[in-house]
Amino acid sequence: MVRFGTAGIRGPVDGTVTPELALAVGRAVGLDALDQGDQVVVVGRDGRVTGPTLQRALVAGLQSAGVEVLVVGSVPTPALAFASRGRRGVMVTASHNPPADNGLKLFADGVEYDRAGEARIEARLAGDEPAPESQTETVAGGNPAAWSVWTTPRREPVLEAYQGAIATYARTHGAPLDGLRVVVDCGNGMASLATPAVLRTLGAEVATLSATVDGTFPARPSKPTAASLADLRAFVADGDWALGFGADGDADRLVVVDGTGEVVHEDTVLAVLAGAFVRASDATDPVVVTTPNASARVDEQVETAGGRVERVALGSLHEGIAEARAGGGTVVFAGEPWKHVHPDLGDWIDGVASAAVLARLVAAAGGVEPLRDPVTERPYRKVNVDCPDERKVTAMARLETTLPERFPDAAVDTDYGLRLDRPDGSWTLVRPSGTEPYLRIYAEADDVDALVEAVASVVEAGVEAPR
Repeated sequence: MVRFGTAGIRGPVDGTVTPELALAVGRAVGLDALDQGDQVVVVGRDGRVTGPTLQRALVAGLQSAGVEVLVVGSVPTPALAFASRGRRGVMVTASHNPPADNGLKLFADGVEYDRAGEARIEARLAGDEPAPESQTETVAGGNPAAWSVWTTPRREPVLEAYQGAIATYARTHGAPLDGLRVVVDCGNGMASLATPAVLRTLGAEVATLSATVDGTFPARPSKPTAASLADLRAFVADGDWALGFGADGDADRLVVVDGTGEVVHEDTVLAVLAGAFVRASDATDPVVVTTPNASARVDEQVETAGGRVERVALGSLHEGIAEARAGGGTVVFAGEPWKHVHPDLGDWIDGVASAAVLARLVAAAGGVEPLRDPVTERPYRKVNVDCPDERKVTAMARLETTLPERFPDAAVDTDYGLRLDRPDGSWTLVRPSGTEPYLRIYAEADDVDALVEAVASVVEAGVEAPR
């Protein structure tokens, strides 16, 4: 049975994300859209070699469901999300995965499908939907509509409108770029079609690396890391550049490089953006939504600026945004490492928007360092402790007692794993991996090695204790 991960369906095209699956998902999404009262689905893809074939299969499935299909072409994922406002959308992308992979990401009114929506699609793909009396069984994805209502797809360009919306939004933050010198490493991905153009529209002087779309990702892996961005870092360090940006394959993630070629820690980027959005807000209750693995430096910047932080499970930013709004808060920013949501623009993850806003914040501050200086950057580590799947529940239940006993001065949060925040600003999080036989430990402290050692000893004892 096909299962959604934290970012849609994703995997190798020779066994998981096949044309047959794309056809079935297309039909399931189309029928689900009609059930929910939506008549239109927009479709886009990234630059992967397998994208055109999967898109054609997806569109065929949507057509056979009887929905109107608008094809926006090869675009960044946030541009597809932008195009899905007021209707449904499907993006054919594997984001930062290697070129042999592809995937399908679903949107409704500019927001990724929630768990309930994904469950409906999974049920259709499993054949759990009842077949009409005239048919003996339900096909994967659901039964086609009557032949007379099958549709013909239409083209609808969106890239120019998306770029314009990003530029307009970014101008509400920071200062004019006025020739700010920026380097963008597009990694042969979809940022090539948006990020440099938006920054130039805003007045920056932009140099690009790997800015031709190539689904084999010949220049570097599509996942931007300190290692894969070596060329960007060297280029920035060797020239008179204010900062650099490294994008992933579909332009929803962003890595920031300062003027010396050093990668700015992802939690520092979160803290800078979160603090800036809270300070700019006139809301009485400005809220920043983030995840349990995000640094306390985010809380420090938000609270100093007069806001508050709400944490949600990894991969659940959109649900967290909805919950915070339902509780009366005004969500001014949401993010987890490398992924940022700009609610005043839309509730999708958008690396192009982050690049534009960060560039203007840098222009206003006079460089990256003045933005970074107020942020307390403690050493950070992640480690895994072996734990068979069948022991995870009992081990985590035991740790809810033993770990707070080891750190009695800490504030304890058990909503999404077990997080302990200490008075000195250090913190640790223990959570079970959803895909591997591990308990994951995250920690941040001035002496992070000592903290990790202490936490790991308690976790190991919790895993090994008799059940």
